[in-house]
Amino acid sequence: MKRELVIVMDFGGQYNQLVARRVRECNVYCEIYSYKTPLEKIKEMNPKGIILTGGPNSCYLEDSPTYSKELFELGIPVLGLCYGAQLMQHVLGGKVERANVREYGKSILLVDQPQSKILKDVPETSTVWMSHFDYISKIAPGFEITTHTKDCPVASCENKEKDLYAIQFHPEVLHSEYGKTMLSNFVLDVCNCAGDWRMDSFVEEQIKAIKEKVGNGKVLCALSGGVDSSVAAVLLSKAIGNQLTCVFVDHGLLRKNEGDEVEAVFGPDGNYELNFIRVNAQERYYEKLKGVTEPEAKRKIIGEEFIRVFEEEAKKIGAVDFLVQGTIYPDVVESGLGGESAVIKSHHNVGGLPDHVDFKEIIEPLRDLFKDEVRKVGLELGIPEYLVFRQPFPGPGLGIRIIGEVNAEKVKIVQDADAIYREEIANAGLDRSIGQYFAALTNMRSVGVMGDERTYDYAIALRAVNTIDFMTAEAAEIPYEVLNKVMSRIINEVRGVNRVMYDITSKPPGTIEFE
Repeated sequence: MKRELVIVMDFGGQYNQLVARRVRECNVYCEIYSYKTPLEKIKEMNPKGIILTGGPNSCYLEDSPTYSKELFELGIPVLGLCYGAQLMQHVLGGKVERANVREYGKSILLVDQPQSKILKDVPETSTVWMSHFDYISKIAPGFEITTHTKDCPVASCENKEKDLYAIQFHPEVLHSEYGKTMLSNFVLDVCNCAGDWRMDSFVEEQIKAIKEKVGNGKVLCALSGGVDSSVAAVLLSKAIGNQLTCVFVDHGLLRKNEGDEVEAVFGPDGNYELNFIRVNAQERYYEKLKGVTEPEAKRKIIGEEFIRVFEEEAKKIGAVDFLVQGTIYPDVVESGLGGESAVIKSHHNVGGLPDHVDFKEIIEPLRDLFKDEVRKVGLELGIPEYLVFRQPFPGPGLGIRIIGEVNAEKVKIVQDADAIYREEIANAGLDRSIGQYFAALTNMRSVGVMGDERTYDYAIALRAVNTIDFMTAEAAEIPYEVLNKVMSRIINEVRGVNRVMYDITSKPPGTIEFE
């Protein structure tokens, strides 16, 4: 059965992935495409609906992203958000101009047409998130205004005969109280999607597809122990059993006891039918990293060494038919393969393949999923919760959570401190409410007093952020008593540390990681 599809057309906005995630939360499958996607391709995909995202441009300028009028004449419902709303009006004969008052942040939305399909179950007044310096000064022929704010005369408008809807604010962000309701109304009531895309059916479809694709072939998987590669490995295991070989490279830069935890789940005594190989390469990595302090240099060494170790193990196995990667949908979009507002970057899941591994084809069973959906698949497959909800962890591991040179002594310090931090966050019941949290080892040493002795030891930095999409983030407000307990335990239990700090830097200007 062909699944229903809603397309998000990216015009350079920062929330393109969030729009797609909100649609999928309605159990409707959604994909992101650039505004440069030809009309013929859109017709071929036969979407149930199209959503145009926001963007940083002014739609009336010559070199701004645009689309032909024919998009709105396909008979497919279209929803324009922010820039997408302005573009719809501009292309169809309305007028967009620079606003006298720029709206940024929370605004009170006032409903003018409560009978609108898209405003079903939305109260007469609610809070929405605005971010625009242009405004729709004149709506296109056939449209009527459905909502407004104090400073925005057209907060939304629609042509209900043609199923065309324009929303000036951002319904996809949590600050818009009934934004999710509006998006749900669009995909379920306007586009008439069934809302039957669920993880249990996804798992069944993938297992069946993998069996058909692999046949009697041999499959090789680089298993990191992270959520994505673990879920990919279990999917393959369910489909093809011991035709799958997983190579787990322990580079000595994992969190405390993590290597043993991965082996307990996937190794000979675990619950999955597959061939498991653990490579203990800790000393090899420490030797390569000796004297290296620059973060990007460390990243490069760790990444290249992983490929070399993986290649060596692959040569022992011999030729395989398929190589498994835990690529997920944000990897695809951020690598420039899915949307327009992508930050092009080299990602371990979509680039940097081993040069000398003998395989015919790549399998990426999670390529269509966001991280929260991957976790749902993991639970559906029966993977232990502690592994499914494991904190995000960078590819280079603790190598970039240790400022300056990396060695075994520093790794032990940050492992022990991080384990205490994660334990106390869980004890306080905060582990599922914080986006990401970890301990990092600074390169700063200072004088302290412990008992009657002076010390000259390292400072640990604690990091915790709340984020929707990991593109922006704010420091989490952890209760002081929790931080105080973490500080006390780290200083008393971790040798080599006499100072603990909490990093309150947001992203931007900082990054989430502490390199």
